[in-house]
Amino acid sequence: MDNDNPHSLDRYHRQMLLPGFGEQGQKRLAASTALIIGCGALGTVAANMLARAGVGHLIIVDRDFIELTNLQRQVLFDERDVADSLPKAEAARRKIAQINSQVRVTPVIEDVNHTNIERLAATGEYGRADIIVDGLDNFETRFLANEVAVKHGIPYVYGGAVGTVGMSYAILPHTEHGDSPWEKAGRATPCLRCIFEQAPPPGMNPTCDTAGVLGPLVSIVANYEVVEALKILLGHYDAVNPALLSIDTWANTTRRLKVARAYEVGECTCCKKRSFEWIEGRYSAGTTTLCGRDAVQLSATGENRLNFEQIADRLRAHGEVKLNNFMLRAQITDVNEPFELTLFNDGRAIIKGTKQPARARGIYAKYIGA
Repeated sequence: MDNDNPHSLDRYHRQMLLPGFGEQGQKRLAASTALIIGCGALGTVAANMLARAGVGHLIIVDRDFIELTNLQRQVLFDERDVADSLPKAEAARRKIAQINSQVRVTPVIEDVNHTNIERLAATGEYGRADIIVDGLDNFETRFLANEVAVKHGIPYVYGGAVGTVGMSYAILPHTEHGDSPWEKAGRATPCLRCIFEQAPPPGMNPTCDTAGVLGPLVSIVANYEVVEALKILLGHYDAVNPALLSIDTWANTTRRLKVARAYEVGECTCCKKRSFEWIEGRYSAGTTTLCGRDAVQLSATGENRLNFEQIADRLRAHGEVKLNNFMLRAQITDVNEPFELTLFNDGRAIIKGTKQPARARGIYAKYIGA
C-alpha cells in the first residue's frame, strides 16, 4: 500500500469496505464540498469526522474565538488555542491539517447572516456546497440555512443539543422545478419551517447558558449528522432517515418523530410558497446575545476594516490589550464595571460582561466610535 502518497485512498480502507462506499464512493467524497456553519460543540465534531471520512473540501464558518469553557465539548481545540486567542474557524483549519492533509479547509471568520449566507453556500468565491451541516446554536441562523438550502437545492442536515437532549434531521429540499436527484428518487423531505413555523421567541427556549450541555450528547448528535451527510454525499438517498431524531441521553429515551407529511398537509412559506423572508433580511437584527456567554455581538455596519494598531494604542490607557492577525481583545473597566471588548477584522465586536444590547452599543461607541 502506498501510504506515503498524499492522494492515496489507503487511509480509507476500512471505510471503503462498507456497503455503499467502495473506491468510487470514496472518490465521490473527495470531490465533495461541505459547508459547516458554526464551529462550536456540534461543528467541531462534524468537521473532525467529515475530514477523517475524506470529504475533500470543508468550508468552516464561525464568528467567534475560543474560550476555556469551550474545551468541555469542542473537540478540535485545546488550551494553547485559548491562550493564543484564535478564532474557532482558523484553529479548526490548523487541527484538521494535522488530521488529514488530503482535505482542504477554508476557514471563514464571519457572522452568518442574510447578507452573506448565499455567498457562503452557493454563489460566492467558494463555489456551491454539496451539503450544509448545522453547527449552530440559534434558530434564526438555522432558518437562514434552511432557506438557502431550499432556494438553491442544497441538502441541509439540522442538529441541536442543549442540556441532555438533542435532535437531528436531514432535509432533502423540495426544489423549484422538482428536478433534484433526491426528488427524482421520491425522497424529498419537509424543510425546517414545515416543522417549526417560527423561531422561538428570545428567552422561551433553554440555551447552553441557562441549561448547560452534556459533552457526550453533542458528540452523539453531531456524529449522527455526519452519518446522514455521508449518505447524502454518496447519493444513497434511500438510506436517509425521513424522521426527526430526538434523544435524551439522561432519561435513556430515543424517539423518531414522523414528520414526512408536514410538507403535504401544510402551506410552508419557504418550500411551498418559495418566500425567503430570512434571506431577504426581514428579521435581521444588529445585535445578538450569544449562547453560553454573558456577551452581546454587534454586527458590522460598513465595509471599512478596523485599524487594530491604532485602536490598541488608544485602548491601552484603559486596560490590557492583546491582538493578532484575526482580532483585538481589550479588558476595560467602565464606571466600575469590567468588560471584555473583542474586535474582528470584518468590523464585528463582542462585548462580554453584559446581556443588554443597549449597554453593549454604549461601550462600543465610547471606546471605538460610532
